[in-house]
Amino acid sequence: MTSMDSDPSVFFLSAMHLWISIPFASMFTVALLGNCTLLYVIKTERSLHKPMFYFLVMLAVIDLILTITTMPKLLSIFWFNSREISFTACLVQMFFLHSSFYMESGVLVAMAFDRYVAICNPLRYATILTNSVIAKIGLAALTRAVLNMVPSLFFLRRVPFCRSHIISHCYCEHMAVVKLACANTMIINIFGIFVTLFTVGLDLMLITLSYVKILRTVLSLASKEEQLKAFSTCVSHLCAILMVYTPVVLTSVIHRVGYQVALHVHILMASFYFVFPPMMNPIVYGVKTKGIRDRMHLMFQRKNI
Repeated sequence: MTSMDSDPSVFFLSAMHLWISIPFASMFTVALLGNCTLLYVIKTERSLHKPMFYFLVMLAVIDLILTITTMPKLLSIFWFNSREISFTACLVQMFFLHSSFYMESGVLVAMAFDRYVAICNPLRYATILTNSVIAKIGLAALTRAVLNMVPSLFFLRRVPFCRSHIISHCYCEHMAVVKLACANTMIINIFGIFVTLFTVGLDLMLITLSYVKILRTVLSLASKEEQLKAFSTCVSHLCAILMVYTPVVLTSVIHRVGYQVALHVHILMASFYFVFPPMMNPIVYGVKTKGIRDRMHLMFQRKNI
């Protein structure tokens, strides 16, 4: 038995080609700068202290947690071949990675509700989306994310790992770790599938319902100009939805036709999720949201002066 197999407290992540680190490091840098800038702009500009931007703050914080939890270890594998990760660190990374996705999904639902109220019930917007309600929505999203992950972590803490400790990913992906357990994993497998399908399915259903109602309201407006103006406020949110869910769906499809796809493609597609949306979200909202765009333009003007 090799040292990789004998030490139950250590896992080894898959190695990747060095050149791949260049785009990932670039995206990581842009994600950090973009989300930190977004948080600074919203914090310092009082006119942006509104429900939509509070949800955007939540999204930026989640994206920062997601990238900081995963990217440093990923880059250390690329640059230093530092594949070793302790069991505890693996569980911590797994918790933040997967709970971030569940929380981000919940925030996207909240943002869809925000757009629904703003367009369909504009006169009641301030009374419905109060600071207290926004805080409760954020707390509910956080609680759901934590509860979704606790059973899996409890299971993994208690089962033995007597097989190979080489994880077929550049990070501690939940199912990749579960497959290494020397125990009956059927229950936790079923639980993981149920939680993912129920969470994502419910969230997508609520988002779709919100946009069906939004679309009806927008189409009932008298002029094309009013319709475009109303719907333009949703463009950034729709882009965020596509950026968050598309990598997840593509990864799921690749897993189901895995016999036709090389392992490094699996790994790259899975890794793409926790760097691409965090990089693109602040760019999309910075370009599409007038308040943020104006504030950033003013900041750069002052620096040039």
